[in-house]
Amino acid sequence: MKILVINSGSSSLKYQLIDMERESVLAKGNCERIGIAHSNFIYKAHGQTIEQEVDMPNHNVAVKLVLDKLCDKKVGVIASMKEIDGVGHRVVASGEAFKKPTLVTPESMVLMEKIKDLAPLHNPAAIVGVNACLAAMPKTPMVLVFDTGFHFTMPDYAYMYAIDYAHYEKYKIRRYGAHGTSHKFVAQEAATYLKKNIEDLKIITCHLGNGSSITAIKGGKCIDTSMGFTPLAGVPMGTRSGDIDYSAAEFLAKKEGMDVSEMLNYLNKKCGVLGVSGVSSDFRDLSDAAEKGNYRAELALNMFTYGAKKYIGAYSAALNGVDVIVFTAGIGENDDVVRSKTLSELDYLGVKLDEGKNKKCPRGQIAEIQAADSKVKILVIPTNEELVIARETMHEAKLG
Repeated sequence: MKILVINSGSSSLKYQLIDMERESVLAKGNCERIGIAHSNFIYKAHGQTIEQEVDMPNHNVAVKLVLDKLCDKKVGVIASMKEIDGVGHRVVASGEAFKKPTLVTPESMVLMEKIKDLAPLHNPAAIVGVNACLAAMPKTPMVLVFDTGFHFTMPDYAYMYAIDYAHYEKYKIRRYGAHGTSHKFVAQEAATYLKKNIEDLKIITCHLGNGSSITAIKGGKCIDTSMGFTPLAGVPMGTRSGDIDYSAAEFLAKKEGMDVSEMLNYLNKKCGVLGVSGVSSDFRDLSDAAEKGNYRAELALNMFTYGAKKYIGAYSAALNGVDVIVFTAGIGENDDVVRSKTLSELDYLGVKLDEGKNKKCPRGQIAEIQAADSKVKILVIPTNEELVIARETMHEAKLG
């Protein structure tokens, strides 16, 4: 059983072909700068990487390039496209139209069109990617898997905003969250690693990357998450502001002569640790600058880790305690300084970090980094969103 996972961006397409019997990646890569000059195609299989500049005017061409390479007699991993049993498509925002993975049908694609403005940078690109795959593989089952799906178990008092209820009913304005596939994966991995039933655990998962979100999970179900109606809310991120007083945004917009769209672009792309530091949105650059005495870089790091710490405290209250804290994604998995700062002064929760284990944390595998007398397990777990999408695709398309 082989599942192709597609993650379409406005000018990019990431892919993985996964052998579900072993849950192993047969091939993966990126199509970059689609529709832009000097498009770049990356293909990784058999332990080697092929990178070439190829003209990719649209996603249809990109998908064809991917399929041709997968079936290539020299470097391919399958004999023909008939070996691809299903395709899973990552979609960022579902609104309330989709509360679980859904088969691609004419009806579901009509709904996709209706909700594309919920994530204007991502959902339209996902639609393009689905249509490109349908053009190349019209008879292959395909499934939409939503970043928001895992968060639909939140209680109403957690996902609702205190706005006129009629506007919630009319426009479905509420907390949806994001990174759901990642939070779901690492929570289950934590339970498996600890040899515990996930239904008996209270887990806080910290997906920390250029986009960051923190989720409270009780009995395997999300009860709250830091991102909101869009991925803009929550902790400060690479270029996103995170939580902000709306009146401050309006005040700044008036002073700078920005309309609503320009302000949203500013909050999404020019703020966060980039805006505060003036150095970079990359935390490696921030750490280097902070070590050299750059005050603003250190401030940006402190704001990020303090924000994450506050959410851990809040979610410990929401969960009535915490058994496990998990760090994942690019920063969560690889930045020991961020982990250390985030977990500092959480003694009242029984959280104690072993700094030695934290600094020597091996990459690419599950690691425990709590001190021997910590009452809370602290795990670093590599995320695998593509595998979750492949599993959901098998289940929804009844391929197993």
